[in-house]
Amino acid sequence: MINPVLEALARARQQSAPLFARWCAREGAMFCPATPAAVARFVRDRAGLGMAQLWGALQDISRLHTSKGLADPTLSEPVTFAVNAVSGIVPPRSWPAARKERFKTLPYDVQAFVASHEAARERALRRAQNEAAAARRELAAMQCKCTEEESSGSHEVNSQQSLA
Repeated sequence: MINPVLEALARARQQSAPLFARWCAREGAMFCPATPAAVARFVRDRAGLGMAQLWGALQDISRLHTSKGLADPTLSEPVTFAVNAVSGIVPPRSWPAARKERFKTLPYDVQAFVASHEAARERALRRAQNEAAAARRELAAMQCKCTEEESSGSHEVNSQQSLA
């Protein structure tokens, strides 16, 4: 006979991370404490959910473990690599190659922040370059117009002097 209090605690734990709890029950993996390998396998198996739902499930797993005073299995390298494979966030182009490898070890939320910040920076840079190019074209057109006016103005002066 199972103690009803322990059974209620087990149900409460499973409700705090329902996606992972159902997956563990189906796969026969230990729910709490979870191993990093099991969490990484969960990420790979549930990749079709999309990163928004998957990231929420990972945060639930993390909260569950830290609230019980256990090590957070979602911070391990296997989980980070599995999340990287699913998320598809590429390192910023402006980063050196050595730093790009380091980028892949960052947590997903940090990667997403850096990638969005870098994309915004690149858009601003492109916009500034386009504005500078437009200003250069406008300046060249004004200079061309000025030289045409000067040459036509001096030509009129020369023709008036020859008539007199």
